[in-house]
Amino acid sequence: MVVLNRIYTRTGDDGTTALGSGERRPKYDLRIAAYGTVDETNAAIGVVRLYVEDLRELDAMLGRIQNDLFDLGADLAVPDREGKAERLRVVASQVDRLERDIDALNDGLAPLASFVLPGGTPAAAHLHVARTICRRAERVMVELKAQPHEQVGDAGIRYMNRLSDFLFVASRAANHNSAGDVLWVPGQNR
Repeated sequence: MVVLNRIYTRTGDDGTTALGSGERRPKYDLRIAAYGTVDETNAAIGVVRLYVEDLRELDAMLGRIQNDLFDLGADLAVPDREGKAERLRVVASQVDRLERDIDALNDGLAPLASFVLPGGTPAAAHLHVARTICRRAERVMVELKAQPHEQVGDAGIRYMNRLSDFLFVASRAANHNSAGDVLWVPGQNR
């Protein structure tokens, strides 16, 4: 359990922040950007949940995802140097659960005949915003993993890849019984 008695420490006033290992890095470091963007994804999902209270199953799924994203943030905040660091990791079963949730949400939806534009219900529009932030987090994680001497768990990257799929399908599900998908019409305004 984490205990936070004091919120401000002043230690970051010099432009650095501490990882879970105690190592200090510049606030622009890719690892900081990775878990910061995962945190942005989580915050966007928190906004979505304000609009899906009547969709209990979807809200429950999003609540589980928010907890998983904290797990992922913890995973990213403690780099594993030479296999010595004990840390909370995102695991394959979390990715598997996301896939089952995607399948459950997608089951009642018609196949797409066009790309979907963000919109429809407020919930769907916010799910699309969360999806784009999620994609950015995934890109930063992949970039971090490509750096020498940096580790990022494969399950964490797979989780974010699958989460963006989940958020897309969830947006369609949120629109399903209401406004319907907003479809792209190529060249409509020529």
